[in-house]
Amino acid sequence: MTTANPGDSSTAPADPGGNPAAPVGPGGNSTAPADPPNPTPRPPWWKKWLSGPAALAYAVAVVGAGAGAVMTPLGDHVLKSLFDQPTCPGDGDACEGKNPQNQGCGEDARTFKPDVDNPALLQIRYSEDCEAVWAKIERGSPGDQVTVGVTGGSTRTAEIEYDNDQFTHMVTVPDGEFQVTACAVPKPGGKSTFERYCIHATEATAWR
Repeated sequence: MTTANPGDSSTAPADPGGNPAAPVGPGGNSTAPADPPNPTPRPPWWKKWLSGPAALAYAVAVVGAGAGAVMTPLGDHVLKSLFDQPTCPGDGDACEGKNPQNQGCGEDARTFKPDVDNPALLQIRYSEDCEAVWAKIERGSPGDQVTVGVTGGSTRTAEIEYDNDQFTHMVTVPDGEFQVTACAVPKPGGKSTFERYCIHATEATAWR
């Protein structure tokens, strides 16, 4: 009996008519022509819709709806309230608690800073345009605090995070007479050697 050679690559024997036999695939079935490739899938309808003229029409409709909302009485009220909001400088209440540098209040500000016995180089700044005051410490250490308060008003505190200076946010002062107190407060156990130091000023102080 003849055994099959695993490495045999010879062609199959011819059939009785002299024609070579068709190649036999795995399982003994003859090889059939391959199926034609699948057609390219069509994109979903919504992608086609968003990429065509309909997308432009949709965008115009959205913008139109937004413009229509602004033109309603409610939209008109919102726009008016935005433009009628008080601004800083120009309104002391609007400057309350804000950064004087960011608001431009330092442009017209005047300063009160005692030249003698002022270990922390503490100062008070007053802006008439912003109707507010704030305090600054120039010789301190990280952890030291600077405070400013207006009699009958509010108080603000800031802490030195690094370096040796810091300033507070603004406190509104009333029209006419006012009294303001600023203090430099050293951090307990910190590097500063001065004790709590305060200065006082009024509208009549010799600001410079």
